[in-house]
Amino acid sequence: MKLIIDDRYISLEEICKASSVRVSKDTHFEENFLLGHTFLMNEIKKGKPIYGVTTGYGASGKNYLTYEQSAILQQNLYRFHGCGVGASLSPQTSRYALICRLISLSKGKSGISYELLQRLELLLEKEIIPVIPSLGSVGASGDLTPLSYIAAVIAGEREVWYEGAICPTSEVYAKLGITPYLFKPKEALAIMNGTTIMSAIALSSLERFEVLLSSMESFVAGMFEVLLGDTTPLDEFVHEAKPFSGQIQSAFNIKTKIEGSKLTHGRDDRYDKFFADNDLNIQDTYSMRCAPQVLGVIRDNLEISKKWVEQEINSVNDNPLIDGKNQKIYTSGNFYGGYVAHAMDTLKICAANLADLLDKEFALLVDHKFNRGLGENLKLSREHYFHGFKAMQITLSSLSADVIKNTTAASIHSRPTESLNQDKVSMGTTAALDFKKMMEPLELMLSIAFMGMAQAVDIRGKQSVSQTLLKHYEAIRAHAKPLLEDRRMDIDIVKIQNILRQGALA
Repeated sequence: MKLIIDDRYISLEEICKASSVRVSKDTHFEENFLLGHTFLMNEIKKGKPIYGVTTGYGASGKNYLTYEQSAILQQNLYRFHGCGVGASLSPQTSRYALICRLISLSKGKSGISYELLQRLELLLEKEIIPVIPSLGSVGASGDLTPLSYIAAVIAGEREVWYEGAICPTSEVYAKLGITPYLFKPKEALAIMNGTTIMSAIALSSLERFEVLLSSMESFVAGMFEVLLGDTTPLDEFVHEAKPFSGQIQSAFNIKTKIEGSKLTHGRDDRYDKFFADNDLNIQDTYSMRCAPQVLGVIRDNLEISKKWVEQEINSVNDNPLIDGKNQKIYTSGNFYGGYVAHAMDTLKICAANLADLLDKEFALLVDHKFNRGLGENLKLSREHYFHGFKAMQITLSSLSADVIKNTTAASIHSRPTESLNQDKVSMGTTAALDFKKMMEPLELMLSIAFMGMAQAVDIRGKQSVSQTLLKHYEAIRAHAKPLLEDRRMDIDIVKIQNILRQGALA
């Protein structure tokens, strides 16, 4: 899909699906966009002190610079911030960062030239993606250090992803005949003084988490089947009585996925069988019965977080802001990434609750005391020297601890920096990275859980399951054989993780 960027509101879906990105060639858009740049250049020529343009940065804002010195200032800004550390962001996340910065700057309130928009467009068109270290931002004044890697690449410096390899930017430019860009006053600051890196990391993780949540609902649906569950907790009456939209949606999703199953039973069946079956409790355990309530909270928080990240991406989040139409300059704090920070901190708690629910449900699945005849550790072989999913449960439970222990809110750990000028910061990038770290263990947990689910289907018989569970069973069995005798399972886990990431189990 081709994404045309002007000053309109752009959805997360458009960004994720964009195969190519172009800046609008509409004359009216360009004319309006240039009002801010023209006004700013005139103000500089008048000798007016403008923060970050003809003055120093932060605590150095009292230092005045001439027009000629302001060009050197822009160059030095991205150079002295070249101190990012840690693993690099993925090429996909860095590409999202380019798109997000382009969206923000295209609103026309940053005072930059149209040529700078075209340079960002060129990087996307030629798939020249900056290599961006993940660590070094406190989330205000925006993502200065990681965003300096975009500014440096625009100027022909540092490294890029190109044709699947990391290369010096200068070599790629020479190969393609691209001239390094010379920043005009305010332009390097406009690139760097924003919330783009935290937003790009958040967007990448939101994509993965949405697949995980849908896959978790598939697993819960399968649990209702293989544990011969009572579907009463999924009935519309229950959720209309507590009408949170996420809870209603999760219950509907789970109920839809078990349609056609011959293994589940309804409300009246349990009453009828109560006196005949001494092992049958009048209701199932909380992890089964309350699954829509647990996942519903996560669904609602996911929608709120997506909205906040989307609005952040569509905001003008650098400083100062330029009103070209009314010819005013506003120094402000839109670079503060509080909305992304709080969204990510909240989703960290949601991810931990998902992990905890999955840990509890998988414990039911493998425990012969609770799994309604599936046997000890889902063993398909009767010999006592085989162990089934005993160690798989240990790994899954260990992974749940890896997720849950990282739930401390990053946003409350504001670190004052830069001579106490940046004395209250968002830590939004840290929060986004924390949430991102949870995706891998969650995917691995669900991969193990789905392999156990497939084993349970082997025991129950696939002729009795719903079409949804049968589809998931066959997808799993195409990559992982039934566990008959003790063998290594790590390679199979990764295979299932790959298809889970692609949405095959959602």
